[in-house]
Amino acid sequence: MVAAGDADQSSVAERLGIKPEMVVQEIGWDEDVDDDLRAAIEEQIGGDILDEDADEVIDVVLLWWREDDGDLGDALIDARGPLEESGVIWVLTPKTGQPGHVEPSEIAEAVPAVGLAQTANMSVGPNWIGTRLVSPKSKSKQR
Repeated sequence: MVAAGDADQSSVAERLGIKPEMVVQEIGWDEDVDDDLRAAIEEQIGGDILDEDADEVIDVVLLWWREDDGDLGDALIDARGPLEESGVIWVLTPKTGQPGHVEPSEIAEAVPAVGLAQTANMSVGPNWIGTRLVSPKSKSKQR
């Protein structure tokens, strides 16, 4: 039997668009990350989340990002490197009032500068919010 909390977290993994056997990479892990979310994602993909040194083609990047982590644009460029063409980057930031909170405007400014588009925001746990970033559709594909 699945506890209510487990069901909530596995549905968060699904809402993040994470499917079985996807390759998920995590960048910016630290002691403050949401371990329940990580466990739900690993259960959903049926394996381990890869660390930032992985050299595989990545379907989804989880970028844990805090106010003092440096330049978000640089981090996004690094995260894009191994990302599959249709892959997704989730920028996971502390919610308002939490230590390390990042203003949404900081994300909004960094995203277009590195050639990405912001498509969604959602709560991913009690202390974290996720911002979904994708490569914009190219003009040739829109015709």
